[in-house]
Amino acid sequence: MSVFRRAGRGQLAAWLTVAAAIVVGAIFFGLPQPDNPAPVSSTGLSVQWQSTQVERLQEELPSTDVQPALVVVSRTDRAALDEADRAAVTEDTAALSRFAVAGRVSPPQISPDGTVALVAVPLATTGGQTQVADTVTELRAALDLPDGLTVEVTGPPAFTADLADVFEGADTTLLIFTAIVVAVLLLITYRSPVLWIVPLAVVAATEQLTLRAIDVIVPAVGIHLNGGAVTGIASVLVFGAATNYALLLIARYREELRREPDRFVAMRAARRRTAEPIIASGSTVVLGVLTLLLSEQETNRALAVACATGVILAMLAALLVLPAALVIFGRGLFWPFVPHVGTTGSEGRLWGRLGAAVVRRPVPVALLATVLLAALALGGLGIRTGLSETEQFRVKPEAVAGAETLARSFPAGTTQPVAVLTTPGAAQAVTDAAAAVPGVASVRPGGAGDTVTQIDVVLEAEPGTPASERTVDALRDAVAAVPDSAPPAVEGADRADGAIVGGTVAATHDSEAADRKDLWLIMPIILLLVATVLVLLLRGLLAPLLLVLTVIASFFASIGAGWLLFDHLLGFPGLDSGVLLLAFVFLVALGVDYNIFLVTRAREDARTLGTRDGMLSALRVTGGVITSAGILLAAVFALLGVLPLLTLTQIGIIVCIGVLLDTLLVRTVLVPALTFLLGDRFWWPGRIARLSGPVTPVEPLEPVGARD
Repeated sequence: MSVFRRAGRGQLAAWLTVAAAIVVGAIFFGLPQPDNPAPVSSTGLSVQWQSTQVERLQEELPSTDVQPALVVVSRTDRAALDEADRAAVTEDTAALSRFAVAGRVSPPQISPDGTVALVAVPLATTGGQTQVADTVTELRAALDLPDGLTVEVTGPPAFTADLADVFEGADTTLLIFTAIVVAVLLLITYRSPVLWIVPLAVVAATEQLTLRAIDVIVPAVGIHLNGGAVTGIASVLVFGAATNYALLLIARYREELRREPDRFVAMRAARRRTAEPIIASGSTVVLGVLTLLLSEQETNRALAVACATGVILAMLAALLVLPAALVIFGRGLFWPFVPHVGTTGSEGRLWGRLGAAVVRRPVPVALLATVLLAALALGGLGIRTGLSETEQFRVKPEAVAGAETLARSFPAGTTQPVAVLTTPGAAQAVTDAAAAVPGVASVRPGGAGDTVTQIDVVLEAEPGTPASERTVDALRDAVAAVPDSAPPAVEGADRADGAIVGGTVAATHDSEAADRKDLWLIMPIILLLVATVLVLLLRGLLAPLLLVLTVIASFFASIGAGWLLFDHLLGFPGLDSGVLLLAFVFLVALGVDYNIFLVTRAREDARTLGTRDGMLSALRVTGGVITSAGILLAAVFALLGVLPLLTLTQIGIIVCIGVLLDTLLVRTVLVPALTFLLGDRFWWPGRIARLSGPVTPVEPLEPVGARD
């Protein structure tokens, strides 16, 4: 009777836990969503950057809420426009006055070579991005030119509209693909028609709760939430991390079910033994992503809060909700391979053979693995960073096509003039200084206020290219040297020495500089935090140091392999400047996870078997579950490629490569080889407290594809 009473209490506790989770989730979904704070700037950079100072000072100018949509007309055969073509352009674009501010549209401007006509339509931007996108869509629909002429709308409003369009429905697509991939991999891993449903349901619910929590928490802490990339990355991270924790828990639960007739006792043992690696793993990821709060980029700070929230919820789901859901259904959930007391799982033959091979020749194995990582890292030599605005999209939208058409016949910077702000009294001197800068195509007056005057500078080089960046630097030096040209100081920023340079082109240049600054600041901090977690977990110094070094090696190898793929196979023009930082954060935080899973098990088994045999046992029993977890995490990050921006594709591919290297090479070969070489010194200065008494055989976890 006592057994039945314990089972009844355990079943009731499990149902209450699931019910409590549902209630908490419902409460969270019912919370009012706070207003999204205004962005600190269009780029997310603080007022310490010139481009943000220019943006703030432009608010004092008339027509600050007006941006030109550029209508670009050319012949399909790229020949010169004849008189009939020019007349058709004049007649058709005159009808666009209903979209223009004050109803005025400038006459068509014909390029020097006569092949392109340009019409600027000033659009109001006061209604926000949605209204701008709708206006551009209507403007494009209103254009109806004769056959033989191609019309494209570009300029800042068109880029805004196209970015909104390519992201429309992307989150849903990403969720569907991720759920399908996770379901298939879980089905392959467990070979059960029902078991995979439980972890997938818990993980999917956690992901949806995370997205709602992001909508509430990020604005509540005063950070502007610009969806799309932030929610996409957070969604993928939660799916991957939560499923990894589920794989680890279920594998240990199955192992305990073969020893314990009471499934509730088995689950308590499984949760107790997996809590430490799950908490350590999750803590490294949370601490790692929170270092992004130090970033100059507001989007990175939003990503820090979003990802940390998601991983914390994933840990809670794995340690509280998933165990309750599993014990509710009992052993039959594992059908047709139900674990009974006294049965044994299939020996991890592949991992056993691999461990035996490594222990026989640890030195050449370690050297070979190191050489392989170094060879892949060499692929990153000559890497090109920085993408122009026209190179940000995987699929070329109309705004990009129009900018390229315009660049064939007009100066490439025509679509995005650089804004120079100065005082009214120094306007002419600043204009003369700007016109003398090499790489400047033209200079014209902009808006003028009581204390600030804007001068628009068109560059010869395409925005975002190294040539345009050199011109921006030279322009800043030239106008800053003009006496008495400094505009009023922006609140929170030091007064400039002279005129300041901003606009979209300069803002892109500043963003790349901020990314470099973030990289050198955050890299050592995240390494120190991860090393600290490992020291506390393993109670030693040498093992954490070696594990951190292997993760660093894996990062450089994945960057090199990724660049070889981008440059030689996919033909990408370069690596986005923000990719290196985000890839480093995710690879260091996630890559160390599998080492934690392996080494914590090795440390546990070493108490009865010794370091050498403990690592062999850990490699054998964790081989299947860690490989499944790594392949799954790599697959879900690769799914970032379904999103439309090249930056997200690059992050997804690099993290995918890095996770596979960590899973299949570092954790499987390099770390065991180092352990076999060092023996008990691996735990230095700590030591393993050997248990006395008879040794209890270690039950192996089932690797992927193994049968009872």
